[in-house]
Amino acid sequence: MGNPAALWLRRFHPGASAPVRLVCFPHAGGSASFYRPVSTHFSPGVDVIALQYPGRQDRRREPCVEDIGVLADLITDELLGLEDRPTVFFGHSMGAVLAFETAWRLERKGTHAPRALVASGRRAPSTTRAETVHSRDDEGVIAELMLLNGTNVRLFDDDEIMRMAMPAIRGDYRAIESYACVPGRRVRCPITVLTGDADPRTSLAEARAWEGHTDGAFRFAVFSGGHFFLSEHQPAVCEEIAREFEAL
Repeated sequence: MGNPAALWLRRFHPGASAPVRLVCFPHAGGSASFYRPVSTHFSPGVDVIALQYPGRQDRRREPCVEDIGVLADLITDELLGLEDRPTVFFGHSMGAVLAFETAWRLERKGTHAPRALVASGRRAPSTTRAETVHSRDDEGVIAELMLLNGTNVRLFDDDEIMRMAMPAIRGDYRAIESYACVPGRRVRCPITVLTGDADPRTSLAEARAWEGHTDGAFRFAVFSGGHFFLSEHQPAVCEEIAREFEAL
């Protein structure tokens, strides 16, 4: 990891010479490795980059960034260091909001902005809920993870792994639960929203409200399942992403 960008930007397959790029933003407590199957699906025709936030896996000794705006600023700086090419952003849950905020920043800079944003498993930035998972004790945080079913349940029985993961999980929840979208914030690029019909943290109406955050086209796709529907419908989710590349 001698290259600072390598801390943030992970490639699981060679793709630096591909004509288009996909940047993947993980969910709260998630890591770049969550997107390895997506990279496998699109390789070698797409340069798939998965973001690795501080505070997890090989970056676990770094402090978490507990502010969405600050994290988006840092990611924006990293993406500006890449060769520019047609790019699609994909973000799940917290990652969807982070992708939106990063896209907005890149559009303001006039370069490296995504051609499309795919927001998965998250209500629109303008919608609000009073959520305080980050202030619960460890058992309360784990209860939330079990509700969302986004972590292998066997990991909950491994105290050492959970001890290592908990700071990142709690820090990410603090970041997303304290996030407040600037009123009227919109991006110019099209937005596609993917959501599960049984997601306990995002209603269909809250997901559809993403339409108010783009000046471009809007698509909306509903899958069966809960918050992590994308794990059950990986080929179909990749197909939705692929549609954005076809439109470039």
